[in-house]
Amino acid sequence: MTEVWGILNVTPDSFSDGGRYVDPGAAIAHARRMRAQGADVIDIGGESTRPGAEPLDPAEERERILPVVSALVREGIRVSVDTIHASTASAVVAAGAEIVNDVTAGEHDPAMLRAVAESGARIVLMHSRGIDVTHDTHYDDVVAEVVQHLEERVAAAVAAGIARERIIVDPGYGFSKEPDDNWRLLAGLPSVQRLGFPVLVGTSRKRFLGTLLPEGADAAERDAATAATSLLAAQAGAAAVRVHDVASTVSALRVLGATAHAARSRSDRADGRSPDVGTGAVPSAPGLHGSIELTGIRARGFHGVLPEERRDGQEFVVDAALSLDLAAAVASDDVAQTVHYGELAEAIVAAVERDPVDLIETLADRIARACLADPRVEHASVTVHKPAAPIAVPFGDVAVRVHRGREPR
Repeated sequence: MTEVWGILNVTPDSFSDGGRYVDPGAAIAHARRMRAQGADVIDIGGESTRPGAEPLDPAEERERILPVVSALVREGIRVSVDTIHASTASAVVAAGAEIVNDVTAGEHDPAMLRAVAESGARIVLMHSRGIDVTHDTHYDDVVAEVVQHLEERVAAAVAAGIARERIIVDPGYGFSKEPDDNWRLLAGLPSVQRLGFPVLVGTSRKRFLGTLLPEGADAAERDAATAATSLLAAQAGAAAVRVHDVASTVSALRVLGATAHAARSRSDRADGRSPDVGTGAVPSAPGLHGSIELTGIRARGFHGVLPEERRDGQEFVVDAALSLDLAAAVASDDVAQTVHYGELAEAIVAAVERDPVDLIETLADRIARACLADPRVEHASVTVHKPAAPIAVPFGDVAVRVHRGREPR
């Protein structure tokens, strides 16, 4: 499943929304709004990378972003910080940010890669030719040259002590590239995928999208094209897309997901299988039979067979579908007569955070048993996703689904 990262610029001079969210209160409110619209991560930037932007002192950058980072982390929101300064990277990770997004892939500040290695955070290594996005835009083969540059920066990151599973790569749409280069790079995304790392795609409101619109159109009018390119990126296997307008891209990705689900269901029917297999549905039972579903629950655990997985941990994403008789709940309109989904979510997180196991199959069954601890639950279908699985080839998702019914008495 492709993540959506919402862009939050706490700058006075960003090309699209500069000045709107300089005030911490306005920035926090906008982050909450993007989270409610479906953003998985909020990517905070304190220094503009627009053409002609003035370099910013890292101390001033930290003053802009740290209050916002701290507030969002306290609310359980996942945070990435867009910075080229090692001192800022160290400070924001200490405040709870989990990702450092460096548009120079560690080349601007020689201390960056070592700082991230020591912090334990993940890092986005983006292709650029420096922070001047208009600099040196000639390519003989843009796809091959971007891939080669990213390979070199990955090698530098690993040499600095950053584990490979903590690395994300970004082709750098709009940075040191002419419009046609960006389109070629979008078409060539599978070549970037073959590097074997999660890929972040950030086309949002970039100048090359503006070439599709009437001259003089506002940058915000590029959101439809952003959603379209984000959908294309997701189809190519991108792990995440970075956007200003979260709602439109989330809707586009939901269309993609619904279509894929329909295709699987049709294939199941053609093979003679029930289309409900794998969806968490179970045969109906007497009474008012129904289900309660929670999807996308995120929790950090130290599960896996590799030493680094046990040492560093990683994020797991859990979907749970519970089957139960809802007749008593409907008749009484009383929450005590049904499963409290807030308590269920807490139980799932607690199961992930417990003692480590080798297999996500074991973890999924543990969670299913936790769901069945409520006597009203008749059946639990649990899917555990492992988005940061240490796989050396491009992949979209790794997941295990288990179905567990109540044991007969």
